[in-house]
Amino acid sequence: MNNQNTFNPFRRLHFYAAWFITPLLLTLTLSGIGFLFYTDVENKIYKNEFFGQSDIAVKQSIDEAMKSISAQYPDYKIGKISMMEEPYNNRVTINNEQGDSLFVFLDSNNQIVAAQHAKYTYSNMMRNFHSSLLTESTFVRYVVELAACWTIFLIVSGIYMTFKKKLLAPQSEKGAASLKFQKVHAIVGLIISIPLVVIVVTGIPWSVFMGSHISKFGQEHPELGRTELRYNPPQSDVDEIPWATRSLNQPTSSHAGHGDHNAAANVDLDNPRRQSLEAIINNARDEKITRPFSIVYPSNEHGVFTVSKGSNTGVTGLDVSPYEETTAYFDQYSGKLIARVNYEDYGIIGKWFTWGIPLHEGHLFGAANKILNLMVCIAFLAAIAMGFVSWMKKVKPGDFQLPKRMNKPWSAGAIITLLILGILMPLFGLSVFFIFLMETMIYYFTRNRDHARTIGQ
Repeated sequence: MNNQNTFNPFRRLHFYAAWFITPLLLTLTLSGIGFLFYTDVENKIYKNEFFGQSDIAVKQSIDEAMKSISAQYPDYKIGKISMMEEPYNNRVTINNEQGDSLFVFLDSNNQIVAAQHAKYTYSNMMRNFHSSLLTESTFVRYVVELAACWTIFLIVSGIYMTFKKKLLAPQSEKGAASLKFQKVHAIVGLIISIPLVVIVVTGIPWSVFMGSHISKFGQEHPELGRTELRYNPPQSDVDEIPWATRSLNQPTSSHAGHGDHNAAANVDLDNPRRQSLEAIINNARDEKITRPFSIVYPSNEHGVFTVSKGSNTGVTGLDVSPYEETTAYFDQYSGKLIARVNYEDYGIIGKWFTWGIPLHEGHLFGAANKILNLMVCIAFLAAIAMGFVSWMKKVKPGDFQLPKRMNKPWSAGAIITLLILGILMPLFGLSVFFIFLMETMIYYFTRNRDHARTIGQ
C-alpha cells in the first residue's frame, strides 16, 4: 500500500478533533492551573483552620480529642487522623452514612478549632472540576479521558504535519504572511509536545477507564504494583482478644489500597484492649516515621492501625517526597509493628503512580514544578488560540474551507499509527474504530457513485 494518503486523514482528524475537544481542553487546562496553586490558595483562605487556636487553652490528649469529636459529631465516624508538621494544625477526617466528609482541625492543645465540608474545599472543588466538570458523573469522566487521549493524537499528528508541510523552513514573503499563525501554532506545539505528553500520561492514574485497569493490573501483579502487603494489609493477632468476646463471623481486614487511606472505621474509642492513638504515634516515631503522616483506625477486631506517608494525598501540608512514602501496620492490641512497605518496595507501576501524580499536580520538585506546569499550560492555550486564528485567516466569507476528503484508502503509515495509539489508549482506539468504519463507508459510497457517473457519461 502506498504512503501518499497519510497527510490528508491526519489533517482532517487533527482539525475535527481540535474543534470537538477544544472546549474540554480549555476547561481542563484552566482548572489544572487553578489546582496547581491549591496549597498557596488554601494557606491563605483557610488560615484559621490551618493555623488558628481554639478559645479553650486546656491541653488534652489526642485520644481525648477523638472522644470530643465523636461527641460533637455523633452522626459521623472517624476516618483518619492526619498528624501534620508544624505550624499546621492536625486534621481529622470524619464521614457519615450519606457519604459526606468533614475535616475537623485540632490546635496544639488538641482542642477543636473549626470544621469544614470536604467536598467544598478549594482543592477538592478544583479536583472535581478538573476530573468531571463538577458533575461527578462517570460518563463525563469518560469524555474527559477521551479528550486527553485525543490530545496525544493532536500532538503526534501536529508534529507530523509540521515537518510534512515544512513549516519550520524559511518561507517566501507571501507564503510567510499566509502561514504566520500556523507556523507559530506549530512551533509552540513542538516546544511543549514532550512536557504536554508527560502531563497527560501522568494524569492517567485518575482516569475512569485506563486508570482503573492499570490499578487493577497492579493489584493482580503486586511485583509491578505496590506489593501484596500494600493491597492486602496484615491482621492483628486475635489471640489478644478474650475468646468469649470474639466475633462469631471472622471479618477480613479493611482494604487500604490508596495512599490517602480515608475509609471510615467503626471505632470503639472505649475499647480497653486496643492501643491508644497516642501509643501508636509514639511507636511510629520509634520506627523513624516523621510528620506529616496519617493514621487509620482498625476497621474491626482483626484490623490494624495503618500509618502512612504519601506523595499524592492531595492534602495541603501532608504530601512528602516519593522517596519518603511508607505504610506501616501496627497490631491494634500490642501496638507492635507487624509490617512496613516503603517506596523502594514498589514495582514499576507503583513508582510511576508515586512520581507521576505529584508531577502532574505540580508539587514533585517544589515551586519549579508549578512554574514549569504553568508555562506548559499557558503555551498550550496559546497554541490552541494560534491554531484557531490560523484557520480563521484562511476562511473566506461564506466558505468554511473544511479539510476536504481525498477519496483514497488510508496509507499504511496512518493506519499503523492510529492502531498503535488505539492499543495504548483503548478509548481512543474505540473512537477511531467508529471513525474508520464511517470513512470506509464514505469511501466506497463515493467511489461507486463516481464510477456510476463515469459509466453514465
